[in-house]
Amino acid sequence: MLDSNFNTKLGDFGLARLMDHEKGSETTVVAGTSGYLAPEYMDTGKARKESDIFSFGIVLLEIACGKKAILHQELEGEVPLVEWVWELYGLRNLTVAVDPKLCGGI
Repeated sequence: MLDSNFNTKLGDFGLARLMDHEKGSETTVVAGTSGYLAPEYMDTGKARKESDIFSFGIVLLEIACGKKAILHQELEGEVPLVEWVWELYGLRNLTVAVDPKLCGGI
């Protein structure tokens, strides 16, 4: 995970679970940090390994874009970083998302 200054912090993408070895794992409640939760987890309350992969992908987007997982925009309010990048992709303008501090650019 990244703190407010984009310094790396140790994180665990796993979710709190109750373990009953006869039944398997069961998510206790929908919990996690806004902006990192996979959409299907928010809709169903069921976490899968892909949920962790989504969360890790958000961290990679934060690094590539130099922005937080949730953007605060004047007109739109809070916008998930992944939605902003996806919109730019649809507009064929993805290079706008790249952090200018990354040497070399695209």
